[in-house]
Amino acid sequence: MIHDLDSLNDRLSDLALDLLHQAMGDPDPKLSAAAKSEKIVTRSRRSVEKARSLLNSLDVAAEE
Repeated sequence: MIHDLDSLNDRLSDLALDLLHQAMGDPDPKLSAAAKSEKIVTRSRRSVEKARSLLNSLDVAAEE
């Protein structure tokens, strides 16, 4: 399961970068739809990281 979260995290990171590049092509990058989407994707990626950390702590606790 941790591996799946790592993979999802990588995919979300790539998507966020793609959206940032797309936003840079807009006349007002900060107000573009791509920039707004990037913020949501980045928040989602952080949530995945938190979930991974929580699950990892369960694995560590189970090993002790």
